[in-house]
Amino acid sequence: MDITEKTFLISGGASGLGAATARMLIQQGARVVIADRNTDAGEAITAELGELARFAQTDVTDEDSVQNTVTLALETFGGLHGAISCAGIGIPEKIIGDEGPHRLATFEKVIRVNLTGTFNVTRLAANAMAKDEAQPNGERGVIINTASIAAYEGQLGQTSYAASKGGIVSMTLPIARELARYGIRVMTIAPGVFDTPMLASLSDEVRESLGQQTPFPPRLGRPDEYAALVRHIIENEMLNGEVIRLDGAMRMAAK
Repeated sequence: MDITEKTFLISGGASGLGAATARMLIQQGARVVIADRNTDAGEAITAELGELARFAQTDVTDEDSVQNTVTLALETFGGLHGAISCAGIGIPEKIIGDEGPHRLATFEKVIRVNLTGTFNVTRLAANAMAKDEAQPNGERGVIINTASIAAYEGQLGQTSYAASKGGIVSMTLPIARELARYGIRVMTIAPGVFDTPMLASLSDEVRESLGQQTPFPPRLGRPDEYAALVRHIIENEMLNGEVIRLDGAMRMAAK
């Protein structure tokens, strides 16, 4: 798919991986709709990106909220050609902790935001794309979801996070198979340890230690490197139904 003059919805687009992706797409001549709960950050990046960007305060777990954002894309830019899901949370908690068993509420919250939220964006964006006119090659759109290497090597205290990301990995192929008839591709990126707001609360020493666990390059991943892979996926129409690890050969230890 040629990125120029195409419209992309980015959940979690106000910071981290999503913000880097939004900047990349604007640089390539695309139009973007930033979907995020953080209004201040969303409005700030939209102002930075200019007239080809719009912000919609969005709760990915809410059907009406996401549908309104999809509708904004359609009414403002005349179509929707891609959706990149970067919204996500992590709440570390052990199965048996000092205060008792893992809270069911926190497990359900992580699953709802990360997995159900990703599915919600996927289904509503796909429904809009399927109604659009196909390009000469038959393609109508591309969906790129974000998992994590925790889907494969979840660490102690990451049960809810690993389960949510494993669900995203598992649904990639069946959704790609189903949407193939509409010319919509579905891919997932599974990043390693990236320098995003989710790690911002950690000390510099801990962040450096995490980065050095990556064989090469021995550092945290940069959001622009995630965005670079998003660009390649969009432009390479043979990429479909697959999960790509973006981790510098990192394999996470138990803790």
